[in-house]
Amino acid sequence: MKPRVALIHYWLVGMRGGERVLERIARLYPEADIFTHVVDPQAISPELAARQIRTSFVAKLPRATRMYQSYLPLMPMALEQLDLRGYDLVISSESGPAKGVIAPPDALHVCYCHSPMRYLWDHYHPYRQSAGKLSRTMMPVLCHYLRNWDATSARRVDSFMANSRFIKHRIKRAWGVEADVVYPPVPVDLYHRAQEVTPRYLWVGQLIPYKRPDLAVDAFTRLGLPLLVVGDGDLAPDLRKRAGPNIEFVTKLPFDELRRCYSESRALVFTAEEDFGIVPVEANAAGRPVIAYGRGGVLDSIVKERTGLFYREQSVEALIDAIERFEAWLPQFDPAEAMDNVRRFAPEQFDQGFLAAVDRAWAGKSAVMPA
Repeated sequence: MKPRVALIHYWLVGMRGGERVLERIARLYPEADIFTHVVDPQAISPELAARQIRTSFVAKLPRATRMYQSYLPLMPMALEQLDLRGYDLVISSESGPAKGVIAPPDALHVCYCHSPMRYLWDHYHPYRQSAGKLSRTMMPVLCHYLRNWDATSARRVDSFMANSRFIKHRIKRAWGVEADVVYPPVPVDLYHRAQEVTPRYLWVGQLIPYKRPDLAVDAFTRLGLPLLVVGDGDLAPDLRKRAGPNIEFVTKLPFDELRRCYSESRALVFTAEEDFGIVPVEANAAGRPVIAYGRGGVLDSIVKERTGLFYREQSVEALIDAIERFEAWLPQFDPAEAMDNVRRFAPEQFDQGFLAAVDRAWAGKSAVMPA
């Protein structure tokens, strides 16, 4: 008899990295039900929208699909009210509150963690600094309460998976538990090497503070080298004003056009500290090298001085130095090696790693359950 499976995701209001992972997990368990706080069916893939999706009481609150983050203090209570009786396997997808559900005593609860909630742990002070006056005043009290609940609810999980070694370390620091590393699925076969490469560098991502697009804009303005910036966000107006004529901005590109930009770029410039970072993997899949800030998940995906170069601090000077080193190193770069490197992140590899981790968790739970 097949186990009855529940998938728990924090919110379904778009298709970003976490939702792509959920979509892949849902394919592994085609009869699973999905639980979340809020869902916008028009903003998610048809594949997810076609599934049985149940929401917490947060979905009934005013403008929930837009203001869901404002209801964060209510989400622990909302998770604990979800009725999971009858489910044998509970899989939570954690980046916002998801793992805090109360699973049946005999059920196995496995958590795939994209990151412990950043605004509670590693990024608390930057988030508070950029918040409005009221939020900045309330955050110390609310986040103290949420941190305690977050750490306590981690004990409800039988087994954790992390999407990188970086997140494995974060999980250990925040919750005091170990985690298997299972890299997220990246459709690397969709990318192809170009016959010719242009002199133009590429930056891809949201134009928001923690992504640090300002470093790329300022460095390339100073160097005068061509750079294409693909993305949008709160920083866009200021970045456009300060950028030199050598920098082009595009808000969004169709996938085929973005794929072409990857393959024809001189290199991808990656300035963020990411949990995993799919963009560098996509660049390598298209046969191009990466110049990356050397912290976070990129240390798992990019091979130093083989498929890209790292720089040690998030400063314009450090990035300029890396670009100058890159120009001297580039003749040593082998596109075929980069493309072969990212085979580790193909969806089939995720499937195998995820199912193997679930099997180990079942075996571990069986070993401690009474006969």
